[in-house]
Amino acid sequence: MKSKRNNYTSQSTNKTPLSQRRLKTKPVLTLLAILFLGNIFWFILWLWPNSGQQAGGDETVATVDGEEITRQQWMAAMETRYGKETLQTLVNEAVMERAAKEYDIKVSDEEIDLEIALMRSAQDTTDTAIQQLTDEQLRQKVRAQLILEKVLTKDIITDAEEVVKYYEENQSLYNIPTTYRTSIIIVESQEDANSVKEELKNGSDFSVLARERSLDTTSASLGGDIGFITTSQSNIDKSIQEAVGQLKADETSEPFVMSDGRYGIAHVSEVNEGKSFTYEDVKDHIKRVLAMEQLPATITPEAFWKEFNATWFYGESSNQ
Repeated sequence: MKSKRNNYTSQSTNKTPLSQRRLKTKPVLTLLAILFLGNIFWFILWLWPNSGQQAGGDETVATVDGEEITRQQWMAAMETRYGKETLQTLVNEAVMERAAKEYDIKVSDEEIDLEIALMRSAQDTTDTAIQQLTDEQLRQKVRAQLILEKVLTKDIITDAEEVVKYYEENQSLYNIPTTYRTSIIIVESQEDANSVKEELKNGSDFSVLARERSLDTTSASLGGDIGFITTSQSNIDKSIQEAVGQLKADETSEPFVMSDGRYGIAHVSEVNEGKSFTYEDVKDHIKRVLAMEQLPATITPEAFWKEFNATWFYGESSNQ
């Protein structure tokens, strides 16, 4: 029997044309994960003042064997763990917006749509960065990344023939298949699967049941969410693909047998129809990809802090 960690994925090692783009999107996904943690921190910090006014920051938020943990201790720990990264994110976003105005950088909705489609089609189901962001948050982060890339590459000239060649050699990357935002509950037996299905029919929430009953710990911690999948990718159990391919948005499958003998129930919350992008649709994207390959991989928004007089609580940025 396979390991219970991420067992909705196949163990196939076949290479796909997406492998190259996964390498390119990995830094973006890592950035999104950091930004998501920052969003959590600042949301909690936003809630703090009202409670703090009532309890002076000494409110007890937890106890362990009678020993109290106060709100002040909690918030201090949050600031220590996430505060610097979150503030850095806020400054970077502000710097990028200033850079967009300074250099007359425009980012269209169509460009954001393209980048999101490419990221989702290349998504590794073990990377939970995208799943944990709302659509609005994802679009905001993609916009900031596009501004950075456009500023960095604004003076780099790419050869037109190279752009055409790249498109011809990687055209399959721009034929985006239909993607399904999928959640999964994995149980040991058909009896368990039927029990879960009955609870769903009686009004139980899929995400709650996934956290309580799914054997896959990674997806269970996200309410069963395994992100956007396709019916053809090689790292997803074929039984899940077959079940998902028959569902529309907001539909839940009947229990099905997985390749390891366990049972799954899938839920699709969103369906994005496949689309083929023409050369005209993606030529600016390709120009930026080729231009970025000419730059050091370490260039970050902090490189622009001095230009826009950015300062922060922690002193000077290490990249200034």
